[in-house]
Amino acid sequence: MTSRSLRHRAPLLWLALPLMAGLALGRMGWLPWPPALLAGGAAGLAAAALVASAWRSRGWAVPMVMAMVLAGGASYALHRAPLGPWAALPPREARLTLRVTRNFAPAMANHTGGLAEVTGTAPHLADLRGQRLYFSLSLAAGESAPLRGSEIVAVGVLQGLPADPAGGSFEEYLVNAGMNFQLTRGRLQTTSREASAYEKFCARLLARMEALLGAGLEARPEHAAELRAMMLGQKHELSGETRELFMHSGTMHLFAINGLHIGVVAVALHLLLGLLRCPRPLASLLVLGALWLDVDTTGASPSAVRAFLMLATLEMAWVVRRPANPLAALGVALAINLVIDPLDFFSASFEMSYAVVAAVLQLGLPLAERMRVRWPAFPDFPAVTWAWHHRFRAWLKRRTLDAVALGCAATLVSTVSGVEFFQVFVTGALLANLVLVPLASLVIMTGFASLVCGLAGMGWAGRLCNGLAGGLLGLIETLIREGTRLPGAYWTAHFRASWIGPLALVAVLTACLAGYATGWRRERGGFWPPFVLLAIFLLGGVKFA
Repeated sequence: MTSRSLRHRAPLLWLALPLMAGLALGRMGWLPWPPALLAGGAAGLAAAALVASAWRSRGWAVPMVMAMVLAGGASYALHRAPLGPWAALPPREARLTLRVTRNFAPAMANHTGGLAEVTGTAPHLADLRGQRLYFSLSLAAGESAPLRGSEIVAVGVLQGLPADPAGGSFEEYLVNAGMNFQLTRGRLQTTSREASAYEKFCARLLARMEALLGAGLEARPEHAAELRAMMLGQKHELSGETRELFMHSGTMHLFAINGLHIGVVAVALHLLLGLLRCPRPLASLLVLGALWLDVDTTGASPSAVRAFLMLATLEMAWVVRRPANPLAALGVALAINLVIDPLDFFSASFEMSYAVVAAVLQLGLPLAERMRVRWPAFPDFPAVTWAWHHRFRAWLKRRTLDAVALGCAATLVSTVSGVEFFQVFVTGALLANLVLVPLASLVIMTGFASLVCGLAGMGWAGRLCNGLAGGLLGLIETLIREGTRLPGAYWTAHFRASWIGPLALVAVLTACLAGYATGWRRERGGFWPPFVLLAIFLLGGVKFA
C-alpha cells in the first residue's frame, strides 16, 4: 500500500533502542563488568562498525548495536552505582548543603519537599557530594519554601534507599531516578545562595497564572482546581474523588503536561502568530520560546520536557522546509533524553510517553490511512460535484476514522501501562478518550486564552474564558461519572508477576515495529498481531478482581 505514514527513516533509533536495551540489562545485572571495561568495549565495537561502514559492508550494524548495548550498561553503572559502605550504615543525622532541582507539592502545611543535589558536606561525609537525593523539610512559621535553583543548608535524617524497593512505591520512583539517599524529618537552617533572576521570574509567573486560572471560578473551586491541574500540571489540587474518577475512566493523563498539552498550546500559538502575519522562522522561535517557558515554569516535569523535545524537532524541520517525519522526531527526542538523563528510561512516565507516541506513529497513522481508503466518503460522487454539506460530512467522517485509529493505537499501550502502574483495566478507555480528548483540548485552548487575556490586562475576558472552561470541565466530569457507573466499566487488575508487564509492552511495540517495517501486509496478519498479543497477555498474565 502506498502510504505517507510508512517508510519513514529514523536512523537514531539504531542507537537509541540498543542503548535502552543496555540500560535494562545493566539494571537486571546481566552486564556485571566495571564501567571502564564496558565503555572500552563499546568504543572498540564502535570503531569496528566505522571500519565496516568505510568498506561499504553491511556488517556495520551488528558491532554498532553491540556497542550501544555496552554503552547503555556503562551509563547505568555510572549513574546508578550505589555507595557500597553506606548501604550497611543505619540512618543518621546529617547537615548538608543542597541545590534544589525540583519542588514537589507539600504533603502538609509548613513543609516542603523535592529533589536536590548535594553540593557541600562535613569532611566525613565528602562521599555524598554530587549525589542526588529526595528531601523533606519542615518550615518555620512564615518561612517560604526554597525556589528551584537555590542552595540551602538543611539538617535531617539521612537514610539510604533500599536496593530493591516495593513495586509502585515512592522509593521505587527515587531508585529508578538514580538516587541512593533521602533526607527526611529535616529542618531548613538557611539559604546559602538565592535562586537566579530567571528562576524567580518563573516562580512569580507561576503564581500569577494560578491566580488568573482561578478568576471567575470562586464559586466552583473544584473546577478551578481541575483547570489548574490541566494547565499547570498541579495534580495535587485534585480531590481524592476526582483522582479516582479519572483513574477509573483511563483519562488521568489529561492532567499531565504532556504531548496533548504541548501540542494544543503550540497550535494555539501558531494560530495567533499566523493572524499577526509573523514570518515562519520567527514564529517557530517564538513558539518554542513560549513553550519552553511554559514547561520550565510548571516545573519542567520529565513528560513535559519529552513532549517539548519532540515538538522542537518537528518545528525545526518546518522552518527549514523539510518533509514532516514524526518517527525521526521521536528518535531524536529519545536519543537526547537518554543522553541527558539515562535513568529516566525506568520511569513510568517515560514508558507511557514514548510507547504511546511510537504506537500512534507506527500503527495509528497507517491504520487511519487504510480506514480512509476502505471507507471513503461518497465514493459514487465526484468530489467536484459535492455541496457544502457533502464536504462537511466527508471531513467529519475522516476526522472520526482518524480518531478511532489513533485511539486504538494509544489504547493498545495504555491498557498495558494502566494494569502495570495503576492496577486498573478500563474496558471503555477507547470510547472515553475519543469523547474526552477533544473536550479536554478545548479546555486547554480556553485556558490558554484565559492566560493570554489575563497577562495582557484583559481580566474580564480571562474570566469569561475560565467560565467556559469550567462548563466544559463540568461536562467532562458528568460524562465520566455516568460512564464509570456502567457495569464492567473498569476492573481492578494486576499482572501475575512483575516481569509480565514490561514483557507485554516490549512484545506489543515489537509487533508494531515489525508491522510498520513490512507495510502492515495482509498476508502477514495486517494490523491484528499487536492486538492479538495484547489479548494473550491480558488473558494469561493478568489477574482481575
